[in-house]
Amino acid sequence: MDGNVPDSVARYRDEYRATEIPRGYRPWLHLAFTFGGGTLVLVACLVALDNVRPLEWLAVPLTFLYANLAEYLGHRYAMHRPVPGLGLIYRRHAGQHHRYFTDVAMPLEDARDLRAVLFPPMLVVFFFGLFGTPIWLALKLLASENVAWLFSATGVAYFLNYEVFHTSHHLPARVLARFPLLERLARLHRIHHDPTRMAHRNFNITYPIGDWLFRTRER
Repeated sequence: MDGNVPDSVARYRDEYRATEIPRGYRPWLHLAFTFGGGTLVLVACLVALDNVRPLEWLAVPLTFLYANLAEYLGHRYAMHRPVPGLGLIYRRHAGQHHRYFTDVAMPLEDARDLRAVLFPPMLVVFFFGLFGTPIWLALKLLASENVAWLFSATGVAYFLNYEVFHTSHHLPARVLARFPLLERLARLHRIHHDPTRMAHRNFNITYPIGDWLFRTRER
Protein backbone atom coordinates (compact mmCIF):
# COMPACT_ATOMS: atom_id res chain seq x y z
CA MET A 1 0.00 0.00 0.00
CA ASP A 2 1.66 3.20 -1.21
CA GLY A 3 -1.15 5.61 -0.50
CA ASN A 4 -0.97 9.09 0.95
CA VAL A 5 0.94 9.53 4.18
CA PRO A 6 -1.43 10.33 7.10
CA ASP A 7 -1.11 13.86 8.45
CA SER A 8 0.15 12.67 11.84
CA VAL A 9 2.96 10.65 10.21
CA ALA A 10 3.82 13.48 7.81
CA ARG A 11 4.12 15.91 10.73
CA TYR A 12 6.34 13.53 12.64
CA ARG A 13 8.56 12.97 9.59
CA ASP A 14 9.01 16.72 9.20
CA GLU A 15 9.90 17.00 12.89
CA TYR A 16 12.33 14.05 12.70
CA ARG A 17 14.05 15.42 9.62
CA ALA A 18 14.49 18.78 11.31
CA THR A 19 15.74 17.49 14.66
CA GLU A 20 17.19 13.99 14.21
CA ILE A 21 18.87 14.01 10.79
CA PRO A 22 22.11 16.03 10.91
CA ARG A 23 22.51 18.62 8.20
CA GLY A 24 25.66 16.88 7.04
CA TYR A 25 24.02 13.44 6.83
CA ARG A 26 24.89 11.70 3.57
CA PRO A 27 22.81 8.58 2.79
CA TRP A 28 25.50 7.18 0.51
CA LEU A 29 28.06 7.34 3.33
CA HIS A 30 25.67 5.48 5.61
CA LEU A 31 25.18 2.84 2.92
CA ALA A 32 28.94 2.66 2.32
CA PHE A 33 29.64 2.13 6.03
CA THR A 34 26.96 -0.54 6.38
CA PHE A 35 27.52 -2.55 3.23
CA GLY A 36 31.05 -1.56 2.21
CA GLY A 37 32.47 -1.79 5.71
CA GLY A 38 30.47 -4.90 6.49
CA THR A 39 31.69 -6.63 3.33
CA LEU A 40 35.32 -5.80 4.16
CA VAL A 41 34.93 -7.28 7.66
CA LEU A 42 33.27 -10.38 6.18
CA VAL A 43 36.11 -10.87 3.69
CA ALA A 44 38.70 -10.41 6.47
CA CYS A 45 37.00 -13.12 8.54
CA LEU A 46 36.98 -15.52 5.59
CA VAL A 47 40.62 -14.81 4.75
CA ALA A 48 41.58 -15.64 8.34
CA LEU A 49 40.26 -19.22 7.97
CA ASP A 50 42.90 -21.95 7.71
CA ASN A 51 42.21 -25.57 6.75
CA VAL A 52 38.71 -25.71 8.17
CA ARG A 53 37.79 -29.20 9.37
CA PRO A 54 34.35 -30.63 8.46
CA LEU A 55 33.06 -30.43 12.02
CA GLU A 56 34.05 -26.77 12.28
CA TRP A 57 31.62 -25.87 9.47
CA LEU A 58 28.78 -26.61 11.90
CA ALA A 59 29.53 -23.15 13.29
CA VAL A 60 27.77 -21.66 10.25
CA PRO A 61 24.22 -23.08 10.72
CA LEU A 62 24.48 -22.79 14.51
CA THR A 63 25.49 -19.13 14.26
CA PHE A 64 22.68 -18.52 11.76
CA LEU A 65 20.12 -19.87 14.26
CA TYR A 66 21.74 -17.91 17.09
CA ALA A 67 21.60 -14.70 15.02
CA ASN A 68 17.96 -15.29 14.10
CA LEU A 69 16.97 -15.75 17.74
CA ALA A 70 19.08 -12.75 18.77
CA GLU A 71 17.26 -10.70 16.11
CA TYR A 72 13.91 -11.94 17.40
CA LEU A 73 14.57 -11.48 21.12
CA GLY A 74 16.33 -8.13 20.71
CA HIS A 75 13.47 -6.83 18.60
CA ARG A 76 10.73 -8.22 20.82
CA TYR A 77 12.20 -6.95 24.07
CA ALA A 78 14.88 -4.23 23.94
CA MET A 79 13.34 -2.51 20.92
CA HIS A 80 9.74 -2.65 22.14
CA ARG A 81 10.05 -2.72 25.92
CA PRO A 82 12.24 -0.44 28.05
CA VAL A 83 15.29 -2.41 29.24
CA PRO A 84 17.70 -0.79 31.72
CA GLY A 85 20.81 0.41 29.91
CA LEU A 86 19.25 0.04 26.46
CA GLY A 87 16.86 2.99 26.54
CA LEU A 88 18.42 4.57 23.44
CA ILE A 89 17.58 1.49 21.38
CA TYR A 90 13.98 1.49 22.62
CA ARG A 91 13.56 5.21 21.96
CA ARG A 92 15.04 5.00 18.47
CA HIS A 93 12.99 1.99 17.43
CA ALA A 94 9.60 2.09 19.15
CA GLY A 95 9.62 5.85 19.66
CA GLN A 96 10.97 6.93 16.27
CA HIS A 97 11.07 4.20 13.62
CA HIS A 98 7.50 3.09 14.34
CA ARG A 99 6.23 6.64 14.23
CA TYR A 100 8.12 7.36 11.01
CA PHE A 101 6.75 4.23 9.30
CA THR A 102 3.31 2.77 10.02
CA ASP A 103 1.39 -0.01 8.31
CA VAL A 104 -0.32 2.59 6.09
CA ALA A 105 2.88 4.57 5.39
CA MET A 106 5.76 2.12 4.88
CA PRO A 107 7.82 3.33 1.87
CA LEU A 108 10.82 5.64 2.01
CA GLU A 109 10.09 9.06 0.52
CA ASP A 110 13.70 9.96 -0.25
CA ALA A 111 17.21 8.70 0.41
CA ARG A 112 17.61 10.69 3.64
CA ASP A 113 14.88 8.54 5.17
CA LEU A 114 17.52 5.79 5.37
CA ARG A 115 18.56 7.46 8.61
CA ALA A 116 15.34 6.05 10.12
CA VAL A 117 15.91 2.55 8.70
CA LEU A 118 19.58 1.56 8.80
CA PHE A 119 21.35 0.92 12.10
CA PRO A 120 23.46 3.95 13.13
CA PRO A 121 27.20 3.23 12.80
CA MET A 122 27.76 3.71 16.54
CA LEU A 123 25.13 1.08 17.39
CA VAL A 124 26.73 -1.35 14.92
CA VAL A 125 30.12 -0.91 16.59
CA PHE A 126 28.49 -1.19 20.03
CA PHE A 127 26.63 -4.42 19.29
CA PHE A 128 29.49 -6.21 17.56
CA GLY A 129 32.00 -5.00 20.14
CA LEU A 130 29.92 -5.81 23.21
CA PHE A 131 28.45 -9.13 22.08
CA GLY A 132 30.69 -10.33 19.26
CA THR A 133 34.16 -9.91 20.78
CA PRO A 134 33.59 -11.94 24.00
CA ILE A 135 31.97 -14.77 22.04
CA TRP A 136 34.83 -14.77 19.53
CA LEU A 137 37.36 -15.07 22.36
CA ALA A 138 35.35 -17.81 24.07
CA LEU A 139 35.02 -19.83 20.86
CA LYS A 140 38.72 -19.47 20.13
CA LEU A 141 39.58 -20.82 23.60
CA LEU A 142 36.91 -23.50 23.83
CA ALA A 143 36.70 -24.66 20.20
CA SER A 144 39.17 -23.31 17.64
CA GLU A 145 40.19 -20.13 15.88
CA ASN A 146 38.41 -21.32 12.72
CA VAL A 147 35.16 -21.70 14.63
CA ALA A 148 35.59 -18.19 16.02
CA TRP A 149 36.14 -16.75 12.53
CA LEU A 150 33.21 -18.71 11.08
CA PHE A 151 31.03 -17.33 13.87
CA SER A 152 32.14 -13.79 13.03
CA ALA A 153 31.73 -14.26 9.27
CA THR A 154 28.25 -15.73 9.62
CA GLY A 155 27.22 -13.03 12.08
CA VAL A 156 28.37 -10.23 9.78
CA ALA A 157 26.72 -11.89 6.76
CA TYR A 158 23.48 -12.18 8.73
CA PHE A 159 23.66 -8.51 9.70
CA LEU A 160 24.11 -7.51 6.05
CA ASN A 161 21.18 -9.77 5.12
CA TYR A 162 19.12 -8.07 7.85
CA GLU A 163 19.87 -4.58 6.54
CA VAL A 164 19.09 -5.57 2.93
CA PHE A 165 15.77 -7.13 3.92
CA HIS A 166 14.75 -4.33 6.28
CA THR A 167 15.52 -1.67 3.71
CA SER A 168 13.58 -3.61 1.09
CA HIS A 169 10.56 -3.76 3.40
CA HIS A 170 10.40 0.02 3.16
CA LEU A 171 10.55 0.22 -0.63
CA PRO A 172 7.48 1.07 -2.74
CA ALA A 173 5.12 -1.84 -3.44
CA ARG A 174 5.77 -1.58 -7.17
CA VAL A 175 9.44 -2.36 -6.54
CA LEU A 176 8.76 -5.19 -4.09
CA ALA A 177 6.36 -6.80 -6.56
CA ARG A 178 9.41 -7.80 -8.64
CA PHE A 179 10.82 -9.93 -5.78
CA PRO A 180 8.26 -12.46 -4.48
CA LEU A 181 10.23 -13.55 -1.39
CA LEU A 182 10.91 -9.99 -0.27
CA GLU A 183 7.30 -9.07 -0.94
CA ARG A 184 6.04 -11.89 1.29
CA LEU A 185 8.41 -10.91 4.10
CA ALA A 186 7.48 -7.24 3.66
CA ARG A 187 3.84 -8.15 4.25
CA LEU A 188 4.77 -9.68 7.60
CA HIS A 189 6.75 -6.56 8.47
CA ARG A 190 3.84 -4.32 7.49
CA ILE A 191 1.65 -6.15 10.02
CA HIS A 192 4.33 -5.52 12.64
CA HIS A 193 4.14 -1.80 11.87
CA ASP A 194 0.46 -1.70 12.79
CA PRO A 195 0.60 0.31 16.07
CA THR A 196 -1.81 -2.15 17.71
CA ARG A 197 0.36 -5.17 16.79
CA MET A 198 3.93 -3.89 16.88
CA ALA A 199 4.65 -5.10 20.43
CA HIS A 200 3.02 -8.48 19.86
CA ARG A 201 3.54 -9.84 16.33
CA ASN A 202 6.14 -10.53 13.61
CA PHE A 203 9.42 -9.61 15.28
CA ASN A 204 11.72 -11.31 12.79
CA ILE A 205 12.85 -8.93 10.05
CA THR A 206 14.52 -11.66 8.01
CA TYR A 207 13.38 -15.28 8.29
CA PRO A 208 10.44 -15.83 10.70
CA ILE A 209 12.03 -18.71 12.60
CA GLY A 210 11.78 -17.04 16.01
CA ASP A 211 8.20 -15.97 15.31
CA TRP A 212 7.38 -19.56 14.41
CA LEU A 213 9.04 -20.97 17.54
CA PHE A 214 7.38 -18.51 19.92
CA ARG A 215 4.05 -18.39 18.02
CA THR A 216 4.11 -14.67 17.34
CA ARG A 217 3.87 -14.95 13.56
CA GLU A 218 0.79 -13.41 11.97
CA ARG A 219 0.22 -13.81 8.24
